[in-house]
Amino acid sequence: MTALAESVCGAGLIRTSALVAGEWMQSEARFEVVNPATEEVIASVSDTPSEDVSLAIAEAEKAQLAWWATNPRHRESVLNSWCDEVLSAKDVLADIIVLEQGKPKFEALGEVEYAASFLRWFAAETRRSYGKTIPSQFPDAQLITTQVPVGVAALITPWNFPAAMLTRKAGAALAAGCSVIAHPSPETPLTALALGELAIKAGLPKGLLSILPGDSPRIVGHLCSDTRIGAISFTGSTKVGSLIASQSAPTMKKLSMELGGHAPFIGFADFELPELVDAAINAKFQTSGQDCLAANRILIEESIYEEFVTLFSQRVSELRVGDGFDVRTDIGPLQNAAQVARNRDQLEDAIAKGARLIVDNASSKSVGFFCGPAVVADIDESMEIWSEETFGPVAAVRSFSSIEQACALANDTCYGLAAYIFTRDIGKALRLKNRLEFGMVAINRVSITGPEIPFGGVKMSGLGREGADQGMLEFMETQYCCLQLT
Repeated sequence: MTALAESVCGAGLIRTSALVAGEWMQSEARFEVVNPATEEVIASVSDTPSEDVSLAIAEAEKAQLAWWATNPRHRESVLNSWCDEVLSAKDVLADIIVLEQGKPKFEALGEVEYAASFLRWFAAETRRSYGKTIPSQFPDAQLITTQVPVGVAALITPWNFPAAMLTRKAGAALAAGCSVIAHPSPETPLTALALGELAIKAGLPKGLLSILPGDSPRIVGHLCSDTRIGAISFTGSTKVGSLIASQSAPTMKKLSMELGGHAPFIGFADFELPELVDAAINAKFQTSGQDCLAANRILIEESIYEEFVTLFSQRVSELRVGDGFDVRTDIGPLQNAAQVARNRDQLEDAIAKGARLIVDNASSKSVGFFCGPAVVADIDESMEIWSEETFGPVAAVRSFSSIEQACALANDTCYGLAAYIFTRDIGKALRLKNRLEFGMVAINRVSITGPEIPFGGVKMSGLGREGADQGMLEFMETQYCCLQLT
């Protein structure tokens, strides 16, 4: 380990074993976790063997029955304790995120607070699992529905938000009365394992939470095929989500998926230009652009287009690229070399097909997976960047001449996660909002997430919703009862 990793280890939160039914279990097979800023190996982590996956599921099945039988207020108390533990370890958890994911420390601290907020929210939601009494067509019967947990829930989490995506899913599943089997991305397992350690400290019953790092195709395939798994929640690419859906079909699992995004940012000329540029910067470059909500196609009304491109490009060129532990850093490294290559390929494809390169993203750093921010203008439908999610700091800009054209350009994608509208004409904003094919629409702001909102998309961006009052229902089924009264 690096000296920094060893200092974080001193806090007792870096674990390199699988958490299997409440026990830390090593395996002979290992895989390496790399710091994307330095390309140094941080840790060697257990590749959970298939027999331990089976053991985790068996123990989760037992633990779930006892957990569901407890009073909801007990589940609320345990989840609140987990939240408290997360917040008390906020700085160390943020260091782990920077170490294995690369995002700037200020963003990592924000993610930890965001992660804790889901535990607090779903702790309270344990008391709000409501059923219904239905007017009966039978004169001598009462009709009732209740919400019951699916049993064991499998959670598959990504590398861009390794803390928040786990707690958003686990908080909801545990509040619903399920037990949890989590498989974190092999690129960022240390954050999930640290959260597992904190869950144990919080008093989460043994067997209720397992965290299984390792080979994703093998572990996820096992979870998909096992009939004891009642639901799978996945955040990641549409390609992988489709594969998980097909692998889960024979066992008829309940699925919730937050998949790819290709968010349009629509800026009208009646919005103040400096504020519009600020919003576009914020919408595009959080997590180095490795965010499913990141603005992938920046559409600007033609009367202010050139002025916007000039000012936006100036601001982008001032963004500082560096190690996430450097307080001056705006944009950290990308997760791996493949992400860097993908961004560069999209940029080169756009230039070859006629786009204007305004700001290049060539990095001067010889070590680390760094990709400087770039701006390319005048993009069109022939370019890969128009149809494929970028997931990096390449900003693509195009003009539009009318609200009708803006709507058509925004909807020209198979994805439908989030969209941004900026205009001072609220009537225009609402008319456009009502025609956009996206699960979430932000008007005149960029920050829209939180535990209170139903997070999710339409079309190829996923199934179901996470957060709000709907998040817990993804891990429950409606049970109907017909009660004879006489």
